[in-house]
Amino acid sequence: MPTLADTTIRLLGQDPLAGAMPTAAQLQLAEVLDRAGFSYLEVSGGGCFESAVKRGVESPWERIRALKARVKTPLGLALRGRFLVGSRPVDADFARRFVASAAENGIDVFRLHDPLNDVSNLREAAEAIVAAERDFEAGLVYSPGPTGDVASLIERAKALPELGAVRVLLHDPTGSLQPHKAEDLVRALAEASGLPIGIYIQGSGGSALAASLAAARAGAQLIACTVFPLALSLHRVSGEALAEALAGMGLDPGVDVATLWQATDIVDEHLGDEPVAPLAPRIAVRAAQHDVPAGLVAGVDGTLRAQGAGDRLEEVLEELDHIRAEVGWPPLAAPIGSVLANQAMLNVLSASRYLSIVDELRSLVSGFFGTPPEPIDPALARAVQLTHDPETQEDVVAPLEELREQSEGLASSEEELLLLGLFGEDAEHLLQAIRGRASGEDDELSGVDKARAERIREVVRIVQETGIGEVTIEEAGMRISVRATPDVPAASANGAPLAIPEPEPAPIARPSNGLVRVESPMVGTFYRAPDPASPPFVQEGDVVGPGHTLCILEAMKLMNEVKAELEAVVRKIHIENGQPVEFGQVLFELEPLAGPPTL
Repeated sequence: MPTLADTTIRLLGQDPLAGAMPTAAQLQLAEVLDRAGFSYLEVSGGGCFESAVKRGVESPWERIRALKARVKTPLGLALRGRFLVGSRPVDADFARRFVASAAENGIDVFRLHDPLNDVSNLREAAEAIVAAERDFEAGLVYSPGPTGDVASLIERAKALPELGAVRVLLHDPTGSLQPHKAEDLVRALAEASGLPIGIYIQGSGGSALAASLAAARAGAQLIACTVFPLALSLHRVSGEALAEALAGMGLDPGVDVATLWQATDIVDEHLGDEPVAPLAPRIAVRAAQHDVPAGLVAGVDGTLRAQGAGDRLEEVLEELDHIRAEVGWPPLAAPIGSVLANQAMLNVLSASRYLSIVDELRSLVSGFFGTPPEPIDPALARAVQLTHDPETQEDVVAPLEELREQSEGLASSEEELLLLGLFGEDAEHLLQAIRGRASGEDDELSGVDKARAERIREVVRIVQETGIGEVTIEEAGMRISVRATPDVPAASANGAPLAIPEPEPAPIARPSNGLVRVESPMVGTFYRAPDPASPPFVQEGDVVGPGHTLCILEAMKLMNEVKAELEAVVRKIHIENGQPVEFGQVLFELEPLAGPPTL
């Protein structure tokens, strides 16, 4: 019988949905998914790391640790071969150290694929996964050219068992895998590799679900999916629909659909009732027509519109097809798809092909990224060679020891050093923000605040050890209430994080003066800006709209954004930066622009 892997948490952590759901709500969601019966929960990948670092709110490693403390289901991480979770290739030592850090932080399953399907690019990371005694799923990207030839894909599958893979996972980022082809490929890959086959498909119009069911009939033993709202919005496979369809076929995956609908309710609460999905239908149509990932088409469309060339999308997509043929028909998985798309836009907007060549395309044509499935056009290779600047150095991630010397005083651990190597200045800003919050907290946390923290720990210990349902203590103007919660992991002697209460959306109340009060949804520390060097999210007098970040509340090292839920003017900010706040404490007063809210 096939089993299912859930990708909901990963999709919520990357564009276009990064930041749409607070951390605490995602932890609550993970606890629900933990009860559903999935083979594993894929919780992070390149898009999640990139979004977390660029947003500068919290470390992506912290998110993985928090999830691991909450669930028993194995956690999964998607890696891009030598690129890992970034857009620049790394050396063998860097890859091994990254995998080791991920395993130590709680990752149990690694879905590792190379954007060019060059199996040799998987070796170092694969060795580290096996050494860490974690599951290695070897990904192969389905993204064939117009001929539909997949012979090279099947040939490369033969080399995967010797790398230690426990499964071959067929990944279709373009939505071009048809049901009949899925059946044929699953059987062919199983025969060529001798390994179980899994499948991760994207696609609009129900094609992804149809191909998944066909793959299951052919013997696929793992299928990736997500909860219904994300499947609908991002053109993925719905876990609810998939589980019910498989059960009807006599291939019950053992997933509790009722639990998935509970997870859907949590996601719905935070994504809202917008009638248009994050991916516009026009974009999905062009993506399906050209067999290109829909997210890539959306990015190209946004760039063209910003340059006043929104009417040239079709030209760029046609040029993308030409370039892909010239560079050997590589799959369009990240980051290769973005490289080719950038060159296609340059060629179209400059009205001259290869007048300028992006550095990453040079690296690809020069073989620096690996070997594409087909030969590279000699004319393009010659153009790259003639325009090569011998003083130009390849953009690669520096070795760890060199990074350690360069980042002295900034990175306090190897995992932070890895972020600096992969994301450069963006990671520096994130780490500076984390240091700023920590130092500010230390300054504030003196005298009575340190005593308060110690008193809270003592009350928690009393509740844990005695079995008392609830304890409330009041002294010296301080009131502490601790309530025992069933099925919530407590703090352990080895320092595992305490489970924090899952906050409801920031409570909104309307006082008699007509202003809307935004109250704290949790106990935590109030921050007006992502880091001390950045301007505040809002000032008094600013106009905000639904989804606009008002502040950050830190609880147990997790950063939770409090967002506005209506269009309004910020009339009063009640809390100073760095101050602790209690549940229900008024943070902001907003004046609605469209009149008083309806209760």
